[in-house]
Amino acid sequence: MTVHQLPVEVAAFAQWLTELAGRLRPDAGWYGVFAERDPDGLRACFDGAEILPWDVVEALLQDAGEPAGGPLATRAGALYAAAATAHDRRPGGAAALAERRDLMEQERRYAESRARELGERLRVAAGAAEAAGLENDLAWVRDDHTRATARVTELTARLDRLGAAAGTAPAPPPPPPAKRRPRGARYAWLEESAEEQTAAVAVPVLPTGGAAPRGARFGGGEPGVATRAPAPASDAAGGASAPAEAGRAAANAVYALQRLRARGRSGEAHALLCEALTGPPDRLPALAVELHRAGLAADWSTLLWEAASLPPGRLAAVAGVLADAGRAADCDQLLRQGVARPVEELAGACAALRGDGHHREAHALLTAFVRVRTPEDAARLAGEDPRGLVPQLLGAARAVSVTRERDLLHALRVAGLSGATGA
Repeated sequence: MTVHQLPVEVAAFAQWLTELAGRLRPDAGWYGVFAERDPDGLRACFDGAEILPWDVVEALLQDAGEPAGGPLATRAGALYAAAATAHDRRPGGAAALAERRDLMEQERRYAESRARELGERLRVAAGAAEAAGLENDLAWVRDDHTRATARVTELTARLDRLGAAAGTAPAPPPPPPAKRRPRGARYAWLEESAEEQTAAVAVPVLPTGGAAPRGARFGGGEPGVATRAPAPASDAAGGASAPAEAGRAAANAVYALQRLRARGRSGEAHALLCEALTGPPDRLPALAVELHRAGLAADWSTLLWEAASLPPGRLAAVAGVLADAGRAADCDQLLRQGVARPVEELAGACAALRGDGHHREAHALLTAFVRVRTPEDAARLAGEDPRGLVPQLLGAARAVSVTRERDLLHALRVAGLSGATGA
């Protein structure tokens, strides 16, 4: 039997990947999605038999709460480049790359065709429930299209590098894709046809104000629809929005969303949802009511998903508003989705919540954090404010389990924070 030894670079990346996966829950986040879709392929990458696509590496880093430009991501990029080069130079590497690229190009075209089909079905959907299901399917198909496009580009570049190293001509590129727009990790959209781009939809918009939302998942608006309007004077001055005005703004936004959905302009509808997050937070409960009333509950879930990427102070403000409006379940969902953020940002969000008197929500945030993040991550979070966060984190860990509290105590001692534990 012939035993094939992994190149050193491939083994190093596989080891790093295994360590990263050890920090993640295999049944949650993008890791859970990939593990369910292709468990054998994922295992082959962990074993070093295959090289994980870079977009999947980025998604796993996102699950771990690591910033895109942070030190772990930088190290991942260096290990990945070295491993891919060594893997591709093995006998038969060029042929395997070309075959994989052809398969990815087929997947890209299939996803593009499937997206068009779902878009047509969405236009004639019989009811709100059917429309919501189609919207969810369409979101995933568009993510498949975006990932396939990225992988075709990556595989072509690897083929070119391999050809340059061997002194041969670069590999011919596949037909260029449906141009990519700014997008979120899941809610990407395809480019519209020229006819759709010129047929602008005149719709009322949600009055907003403030800076545009930040975070990896926020994309820009599409041409043909205005998604901003000047903030009312009371909002610009920091005053509270009147309930009647919030209701009118919510009704206008829902009407705009329905018009956009009816024309299949999902990208602009998503941009309009994101725009709502830049306005006064106290308008969001009214928007939630209107969305559910119109059968657009999936859009409200999308908005909460996007809100999890807001800056810490803004995240805390939205969570506080939802809690004050009696939407505790929405508030808890938002906080659970936000725990993948870097610990510095989570410390700021927790401080902002407590500063506004939302102690229950701060506790919910920390409980979700210790439930899904490692004890070492919790110790890093505690280091941002040992006197304030150590007892809060221990209380949250105690609410999860005795084992989780014991593990956190150990991590705090290793991090030199045992004095703040009272132990």
